[in-house]
Amino acid sequence: MKLGTLIAGAVAACMLAGTAMAQQAQPIVIKFSHVVAPDTPKGKGAEYFKKLAEERTKGRVKVEVYPNSQLYKDKEEMEALQLGAVQMLAPSLAKFGPLGVKEFEVFDLPYIFPSKDVLRSVTGGPVGAGLLKKLEGKGIIGLAYWDNGFKIMSANKPLMTPADLKGVKMRIQSSKVLDAEMRALGALPQVMAFSEVYQALQTGVVDGTENPPSNMYTQKMHEVQKHATMTNHGYLGYAVIVNKKFWEGLPADVRATLEGAMNEATVFANAIAQTENDDAVKAMKASGKTAFHDPTPAEIDAWRKALLPVHKDMEGRVGKDLIESFYKEAAKFGFKN
Repeated sequence: MKLGTLIAGAVAACMLAGTAMAQQAQPIVIKFSHVVAPDTPKGKGAEYFKKLAEERTKGRVKVEVYPNSQLYKDKEEMEALQLGAVQMLAPSLAKFGPLGVKEFEVFDLPYIFPSKDVLRSVTGGPVGAGLLKKLEGKGIIGLAYWDNGFKIMSANKPLMTPADLKGVKMRIQSSKVLDAEMRALGALPQVMAFSEVYQALQTGVVDGTENPPSNMYTQKMHEVQKHATMTNHGYLGYAVIVNKKFWEGLPADVRATLEGAMNEATVFANAIAQTENDDAVKAMKASGKTAFHDPTPAEIDAWRKALLPVHKDMEGRVGKDLIESFYKEAAKFGFKN
């Protein structure tokens, strides 16, 4: 074989090797899309996961976080994940109902969690794991549950009793349970993307909404809501989810590292949720733009009595046995439904 041919072959081999190495050096990109502000519990949790994932994989993974519906709105993001346009989301649990996994709407039931201990027992135990498992048929892997907190009612009129919501146009997420909740109070539920709520409140398209305080504050809803009542009537949490095909296609060591990062990010996000909500309430009260009402025990009891019938009404939607399993978790801590 001629020397020139050998040299040419060696050069070609080096070029191919260089190309392969360059391709191998390209980081695995995870696009993490969500609809809330960066300074919410979910926003901070996403950034913490990014930090841990990139550090621990030593550059093999790059996490791109897109907050505030920069990429997709509520109704669009789930389809984008299933198609592989994004790899990771942290949608509110109510969003799995429209996807066809209606059992997740059990989390929307009013006063289903009498304490944080009960919540942790559900999400950290077999009941929560069983619900996440149901997502796999939709091409989704559920990685973790993240808190936002308990919701309060807000409107441009005082909400002292359940009767005060009669005829009030209330924005809700797309959930049959939340629709039933508002109708039980005589309100008029209006399904709307989270990114559109501020303008809708500002222009009077809707009169009020329900949110954890951190969402209300970071979206500046307190600037266009005159009254809020600390009902703490419902829970708003998220499931961090990932495209199944993408996740299972990762190198095993990378996937294990990311699972560890997600576990720590979950502890972090859940730990700050209550503090973020408490701080948001203080800030909104200090602004003087929204008058806050702290209900008495008797008033809370009135809200509970008005809303608890929704549990029975929704048995056919989310499953009587599933609701009973939540009651059993509460019973472990001495609570009765």
